[in-house]
Amino acid sequence: MTGKERREQLIEIGRALFAERGYDGTAVEEIAAQAGVSKPVVYEHFGGKEGLYAVVVDREMTKLLQLVTEGMPSGAHYRQMLEGAALALLQYIEESTDGFRILVRDSHAASGTGTFASLISDIATHVEHLLGEAFDEHDYDGKLAPMYAQMLVGMVAMTGQWWLEVRKPKREEVAAHVVNLAWNGLSHLEPRPRLGPSGS
Repeated sequence: MTGKERREQLIEIGRALFAERGYDGTAVEEIAAQAGVSKPVVYEHFGGKEGLYAVVVDREMTKLLQLVTEGMPSGAHYRQMLEGAALALLQYIEESTDGFRILVRDSHAASGTGTFASLISDIATHVEHLLGEAFDEHDYDGKLAPMYAQMLVGMVAMTGQWWLEVRKPKREEVAAHVVNLAWNGLSHLEPRPRLGPSGS
């Protein structure tokens, strides 16, 4: 196994263990044993458990932010952007369950982005720029974009955390209800919400 292949193997093993047991519940010895190597090999690649954990979290954040970015194309209508963001997060949860478990767990301070609050904040900062552009195009106050970004991302992220465990209904239906609440508000809920053509 090449050094690069070994590094990837250790990342995958670490990712699975961190998702199952959390940072504190995972030991370098376990990671090494599952990889069939000695502890010094883990230290050689990552400097320790903290370094491995930071790499895992960084990869998951990058993957999630990429999905959200692709789901919210610049210039799209507000509702399409919201649908895209909700579907992107739910898709990530469905396809990268271990990764989401790691990101939402109140994790060790070894990673500055390991807690759920900082995850929401990082995504909201990204969404804020997209909303800001849309606000400017439609003569809304762009200074309010950060607040709206926090509200929308927080609503979607908390729903996603709940859906992580229940997995019902299907992600498209969950996204449609999130969009229904965000778009119509409690006073104008649609009785049977559906996503627009781009989200179906």
